Amino acid sequence: MVLAVLMGHRAFLQAFRVKATGHNSVCRLAAAFSCSRQYVFPGKVSPSSRLNGPGAGTRHYSSDPKEDLRVRYLDGEDAGIVVVGINRPKAKNAISKNLVKMMFEAVEDIKKNNKVRSVILCSLVPGIFCAGADLKERAKMHQSEVAPFVSKARALITELGNLPVPTIAAIDGAALGGGLEMALACDIRIASNTAKMGLVETKLAIIPGAGGTQRLPRVISVSLAKELIFAARVVDGAEACRLGLTNHSVEQNNSGDAAYMRALELAREINPQGPIAIRMAKLAINQGIEVDLSTGLAIEEACYAQVIPTKDRLEGLAAFKEKRRPQFKGE
Repeated sequence: MVLAVLMGHRAFLQAFRVKATGHNSVCRLAAAFSCSRQYVFPGKVSPSSRLNGPGAGTRHYSSDPKEDLRVRYLDGEDAGIVVVGINRPKAKNAISKNLVKMMFEAVEDIKKNNKVRSVILCSLVPGIFCAGADLKERAKMHQSEVAPFVSKARALITELGNLPVPTIAAIDGAALGGGLEMALACDIRIASNTAKMGLVETKLAIIPGAGGTQRLPRVISVSLAKELIFAARVVDGAEACRLGLTNHSVEQNNSGDAAYMRALELAREINPQGPIAIRMAKLAINQGIEVDLSTGLAIEEACYAQVIPTKDRLEGLAAFKEKRRPQFKGE
């Protein structure tokens, strides 16, 4: 059984083999991205959402359905960081059919852009991350429409979790139900101390349907996840950090974007590192954690083999020898 699993993982990795030569050759896991879509940011200026420093700009919000999601590719020293902002102020960023469609498009664009090094998922609406499913829209659905919509939302969150680059959820407000499930699909979660989080579906006589029952116990523990889900409990950012639900809890600032600013700092820490190495590290961790240690170590070995023929590895060695900062190109 272990051998079969290992062979399956080796075949999986083989599909994403990094070539040592060729134009722009990178691991296929990172698929050659192209920045083919970028959402425009007209509308009102959010007082809580300003980017500071190189490559920064102002985040905005409006209630135009076409702008339910805003995606920004930062530039300058922040090139490689993508900010995905949910923007449905009148619906508390609830997950609608249109939002799911737009997020699918954004995720696909990010996959196709080989310049992307990290993604920040945040809200452009002050005081809210995502309130979960759009229950007003759900109430208008025929019973036969509910399961397909939930399935599509689940597929979206799975795709978000499968992005090859690091993803950071910046939670500056309430993340409930499907909103927390989106955050759970990210690699790292950062919350303000005043943020509220919970899988509250049992209050509606349903269960989390977009991965919550599976990801939450993997993030904290089985018994704690059961307690939170059974009781539909909501915790604040500080308690979430104590439970291990978030990596960091930061004191909210007057602008209401403390978690976002901390996420941006972290993305800037990740940015200079070898991009192929980061992707292989993510793959090794994500695949390895689901199997026994012996198989996991073999997966790590297979992932390590993918970085050996890269130009970036040679650049890292040269930079170390010359005592300078390496210039990684993802090759």
